[in-house]
Amino acid sequence: QVQLVESGGGLVQAGGSLRLACAASGRTFSRNGMGWFRQAPGKEREFVATITWAGGSTYYADSVKGRFTISRDNTKNTVYLQMNSLKPEDTAIYYCAARLRPALGYSQYEYDYWGQGTQVTVSS
Repeated sequence: QVQLVESGGGLVQAGGSLRLACAASGRTFSRNGMGWFRQAPGKEREFVATITWAGGSTYYADSVKGRFTISRDNTKNTVYLQMNSLKPEDTAIYYCAARLRPALGYSQYEYDYWGQGTQVTVSS
């Protein structure tokens, strides 16, 4: 079992930055591929970024590439999402997810555990 708790969301002006954190508990965290997803009102949940268990490989949605950075610290059982140059269209609830496999995961259906989400609102 892996439990996930997100933090760091909030209200920011366009062009600003936020850093989300996802704290994980469970013995297998360091062997889990991790991902961030988001869901805006009236829209489906969409992939944002993913990272392998050792942090050596990452992958991003085109909409956030060059602005967002996913990273992890396995000594702290935490995965991060640094979000820069935020846009109003980035407004959503952001979810952290863990998968039982160590590799990258691109679809929500590849993930086994989910956090409750944290709200990010970007004002224009």
